Amino acid sequence: MSAKLKLGIPKGSLESATVDLFRRAGFTISTSSRSYFPSIDDPEIECMLIRAQEMARYVEDGILDAGLTGLDWVAENDADVQVVCNLVYSKQSFGKVRWVLAVPEASPFHSVKDLEGRIIATELVGATRRYLERNGVHAKVEFSWGATEVKPPVLADAIVEVTETGSSLRANKLRIIETLFESNTQLIANQASWADAWKRRKLEDIRMLLEGAMGALGKVGLMLNVKAADLEKVLAVLPALKNPTISNLSDGEWVAVNTILEEVTVRIIIPRLKEAGAQGIVEYPLNKVVM
Repeated sequence: MSAKLKLGIPKGSLESATVDLFRRAGFTISTSSRSYFPSIDDPEIECMLIRAQEMARYVEDGILDAGLTGLDWVAENDADVQVVCNLVYSKQSFGKVRWVLAVPEASPFHSVKDLEGRIIATELVGATRRYLERNGVHAKVEFSWGATEVKPPVLADAIVEVTETGSSLRANKLRIIETLFESNTQLIANQASWADAWKRRKLEDIRMLLEGAMGALGKVGLMLNVKAADLEKVLAVLPALKNPTISNLSDGEWVAVNTILEEVTVRIIIPRLKEAGAQGIVEYPLNKVVM
């Protein structure tokens, strides 16, 4: 029987974004609403859908070799795991999320110090309690099963909640008074699995491909031909990721230029390249950029 890497895929809000990231990294993961065991087109990997909140615990206990979850849930569970890589994406964007302390707009509270003896509702109980301890504040922290934003001011004085844009908090007439910490998705591994040579090599390969897929976000490749006499003018237009690749063509008076650009700049740059003497300009999409 060949070796297998047991990999946890976060079920819920991160599921779709994670499956899409793996697709761009070269892996096809097929999920089903009726199964917690997605298929993957890599015979050396077995996938299991696990809620992000529980992932770190199952990885630490060795039920899974590795999994993807938020730094927040690793901290919440105080899990002894190996961080393989940081992957900055969330359910709505490719940015970090924040865990914030929020209160009703009309409340008199303006800092965590004002919550002495008060009630705070959150799903992130352990991390919130440690935050209060660091600030010398004694408050009651209650676990929230969901819909945390609706609890103040009747069921709680404040909440600790995760946010990407703050729009949900504003819609519920809450204001942020402090940020506890930022969080992002991580690929984590069981310590014994990380010490296993085969599993570590497999995880390092996955890390390289996932980071390559992340590195390609918002970027495109650009190829063009230009007369050698006009090369300096063309290079002056190009903001390259590094130095562009320049190759000689069969016609000694011409060279080919290949580079990587931020996609949002291409509509501005292509006309300037044409003015500088470039011809045969081709823009192409990127799946991975491996540095």
